[in-house]
Formats: sequence, C-alpha cells, structure tokens
Amino acid sequence: MNITASLALSLFALPIALAASMQTSDADLSKLTGQIKVDGSSTVYPITEAVAEDFQAQAPKTRPTVGISGTGGGFKRFCSGETDISNASRPITKTEVEMAKSNKIEFVEIPIAFDGIAVVVNPANTWVAQLNVEQLKKIFTADSPAKKWSDINPAWPSDTIKVFSPGTDSGTFDYFKEVTVGTSGKIRSDLSVSEDDNVLVTGVAGDKNAIGYFGFAYYTENASKLKLIPIDGGKGSIVPSDKTIMDGTYSPLSRPLFIYVNAKSAARPEVAAFVDYFVLNTAALSKEVGYTALPALVQERVAANWKAKKIGTQYLDASGNKAQGSIATVYK
Repeated sequence: MNITASLALSLFALPIALAASMQTSDADLSKLTGQIKVDGSSTVYPITEAVAEDFQAQAPKTRPTVGISGTGGGFKRFCSGETDISNASRPITKTEVEMAKSNKIEFVEIPIAFDGIAVVVNPANTWVAQLNVEQLKKIFTADSPAKKWSDINPAWPSDTIKVFSPGTDSGTFDYFKEVTVGTSGKIRSDLSVSEDDNVLVTGVAGDKNAIGYFGFAYYTENASKLKLIPIDGGKGSIVPSDKTIMDGTYSPLSRPLFIYVNAKSAARPEVAAFVDYFVLNTAALSKEVGYTALPALVQERVAANWKAKKIGTQYLDASGNKAQGSIATVYK
C-alpha cells in the first residue's frame, strides 16, 4: 500500500475509532438534562459555542453555557470548582494546578485544535509589509516602547501607533507576551484591551495607525476588514495558515488550544456526553470556525485519554517545569 492510500485509510478509520470510544448514543442525548458550565478563553469560544449549539440541538433538555472570562479568568473559576469545563489557549500553569489541588479538583486535559496568533494592521496601512519578533518587541514592550511607526523604521510615517491587545486574563496575551518580551518582561500599559476579540477587530479596523493581535480564527472571520502581517521568527517571513500553523513553520506564534474537564463533573451524564460530542466532532468544527485540526495520531490519543479519564496535565513535568516540543512529542 502506498503512503497516500495508507493516509486516506487512516483518516477514514479515525472517525470510526473515535466514535467507538464515545460513551453516549444519539438516542440517549434527547433524554439528558442539566446545566453544563463552560468558561475561559475567547480564542477557544467559537469552537466551544459551535459544539454547544449542535449538542443542544440533539440534547434540548440540557443547558450548556459558554463564557469568555479569558484563559486565566476561566482557570480561576475552574480551579475553584465553579465550572465544569475550562477553555484555554495555553496549557494550565503550575500555580493553577496547585490551586486546583488545594480545592481537590482533578481534571482531564484535552487538546482540541491548533491556532496561530494573527498580527494585524488596518488595511490602509501601506508601509508595514512584514515584522520580525524584535520589531514586535519594540512595539509591545513597556521598556521604551515605540510610540510612532517611524520609531520602528525611519522610512515609515511619524504617526502615533495605536495598540490593541487581549486582556491580561487571556491565554493569547500570556503566549504573545512570552514570545515578544519574555516571561520576566512587561507589556506596555497604554494599550486598548478587551477579553472580547471582536472588540479588538473593530478597533484595528477603525484606525489607520492601529496594530493588534488575536487568534487566527478571528482574522479569517474578518479578513476583509484587516491586513494580515507575515512574521519573521528567524527563518524568513511566514504568513499563518492551516499548513504553517500545523507544521510549526509559523513560529513562534502558533500553539495548541485546549479544554480542561473537571473529573467530578465528567461523572455526570450530560457533561460526559457533551465532551464525547466535542471530541468526536472537533476536527470538522475546527475547520468550520477557522482553526487547524489536530493530526490524526493526536486525535486518537485525545479520544483514548478522555475514555480513560486520564488525570492531570502533560505540559508540566514532576517538578512543575514546562514541557518542551511539538504536541505529538508532549501529549501521549
């Protein structure tokens, strides 16, 4: 069998394998009742909201609610036992794991898709064709930030830069900050911030001198209003796309997205069925809302780990240090 045929066969077999690992039949969904509380990342919100709408259509007596407190805000609620599921645009941190442990909260970690962080400017911006990480740092750092475009490149206009950013409770903010200014650095304080990415889209689309960043999915939804900027992470300028996000060439601004499921909540039939539905449909829904689907191998691991209710995070080692490497290397 050649490679193409083998790949096609594995992709065909994957939904069957995933379906076999699910716990609730379609016939059972209409009988389910109860509320399913979800909160967290605004980046992950579109896919979770899509799952919630589709799931509720088949389980009309359930009440899934999806909030957008940001990754950090969502984890605060999740780790104190207030929610059943937490959307996250980064892995859970050591501090959050310790908070969960102190509140006797166990969880199952589920990667759901890839996303890239899109850096965007207003379409009327004719001078920025690409940016490198050092230039991004110059724009976003609190340490002598660039106030005007000409501070980045003397050939650019001397107009004041208007900077838009997700709020500090956002996992996108955390990830972008680490990439641009480092974990010990600080982001400039004169930002226009919002946990709602649609507000950021409107801000950048309404100001010729604006720059902002958010999940690639929000760019694809609003591409006609924005100008996408290629980023040079050291190996040439790369534009985010499904291919460059999945293969890692859109570096360093691509990352996996997650949901975290409270293990106690997972014992409730409505929550278990909701996550079953999420895992089974996430690949198709990822593409629908603008994310990049996980590789088939990782999807299989997700289904197996969810079925086994594998507790804890794989993104921290025993000493609490962050795991390094691709998702296929880290997530087993």
